[in-house]
Amino acid sequence: MRKERLIVPVVVGLALVWAVAQYAASLLFERELLRTLNDLEARGELVVEREDVERGWLSSSGRVLIAPLLGDGWQLSFTYTARHGVLSTRLDGEIQPTLGPAQRRLFGDALPSTAPRWHARYQTLGGALKGSVGLSPFVVRQGQRELDFQGGQVTFGGEYGDWWLRARLKPLRLTDGVVTLEAGPASLESRYAYTADAHHFTQHDLLRLDRVSWSQPDLELDGSELVYRSRMELDDSELLIDGELNLGEVLAADQVLLTGGATAQFSRVDAEALRTLLRRLREEVMTGGSDTPTPRQLIERLDPEFKALLQDSPRLDVTAVALDSPMLGLSAQGEGALIFDPRRLDELSVSRLDDPAEQARWRSRLDGDFVWREVPTVVALWLGLPLDTRELAVDVVRGKVRVNGRPLPPLWR
Repeated sequence: MRKERLIVPVVVGLALVWAVAQYAASLLFERELLRTLNDLEARGELVVEREDVERGWLSSSGRVLIAPLLGDGWQLSFTYTARHGVLSTRLDGEIQPTLGPAQRRLFGDALPSTAPRWHARYQTLGGALKGSVGLSPFVVRQGQRELDFQGGQVTFGGEYGDWWLRARLKPLRLTDGVVTLEAGPASLESRYAYTADAHHFTQHDLLRLDRVSWSQPDLELDGSELVYRSRMELDDSELLIDGELNLGEVLAADQVLLTGGATAQFSRVDAEALRTLLRRLREEVMTGGSDTPTPRQLIERLDPEFKALLQDSPRLDVTAVALDSPMLGLSAQGEGALIFDPRRLDELSVSRLDDPAEQARWRSRLDGDFVWREVPTVVALWLGLPLDTRELAVDVVRGKVRVNGRPLPPLWR
């Protein structure tokens, strides 16, 4: 009898503990989801909304809409159903991109394929998420054109402030009559780390294309091991973008047409000015209502904010170029830099950049120099230089280009 009296409060106590833990798990999931979506929007270029939200102890559901801040070219929506557990939450749902103002569905309308479903698991205590999306194969035919995609797999995961994505895509083939483009397999690896409200962030991307080929009756090109790496970083002082392109080998008629690569860096874009511009841009777009400004009006209103990006003298550094064409006997080896002069920014106008006179004023703010070593004879001949020229010194002074001390001659005669 005494044991029975003890069992009842123990069972009740365990039930209460489970109920509290279950409730806490649902609250933690909701908090992390809301915080992540807010930080995604805080970066500036996206609008993120949630609708049809239902919250519960055992399960939650809803729909997330992601769209560009400017324009209506696309929208990404995904549904989610979260089944909460004390230690983890299981999630699944459907992903549906839409295109254009009419929001035409990519899967089902534009492509004869069902919308992909995603699955994930969220760890309640550690706050880590890991999931995947399967992309089904499909074939689209339109007259003589055909697109054959063999499918792929996307995995993603991470935790608040540090997310990663990996995509593996099988080959695709695009045919238009006698012309064929084949690409793949391809892979993308991306990592995005940020602080609260995306005040600072770093994004690394690695895109690899194992093979690409172009075929038509009079030309066949085959490329392999094309790799692009990039790093984008926003800190207290500047936005910096690093890029590296490696072409592997591009073959034509079984000969190497092009090989090599290039690296470049774009830097000294004022960080605080960028944050201010994105904040003002969001205010103008989101509060426009029926009086939404046209792109030109928007640029005119934000002209000071756009020009403030340039106050630290942005520069483009081409740190290395190493391209070779054994088939043509040509090569390009060199490096250089181009710098913007930010003095008297009030004399410039972003909204009038379609005017040739305004374009000339902007070009006059550019200074830089480039070096091209091992110059092919045909290039020297084209530029009107001595045929034994082996190095080109390209100077840009107030937008005017000089090559080896001479004004750049007309390139097309």
